[in-house]
Amino acid sequence: MKTQGLRKPADSEIAEVIAYHEGDMQAAIRTLLDDVRHLRQQLAFAEGAMSHGMTRGWRPSYDRD
Repeated sequence: MKTQGLRKPADSEIAEVIAYHEGDMQAAIRTLLDDVRHLRQQLAFAEGAMSHGMTRGWRPSYDRD
């Protein structure tokens, strides 16, 4: 998996997510997966609203390469 351009989450960010869910790792993962689904939906809506000319042929990628 390429990580170029992506940064690894800081340990403090991970700790914050876990603390927010009071140590419940499944709840933390569930929330993060829900966030991914929401952002993919928002990306699909944005793609539908953008004109092809405005983006000069660029299309969003839904998956990391």
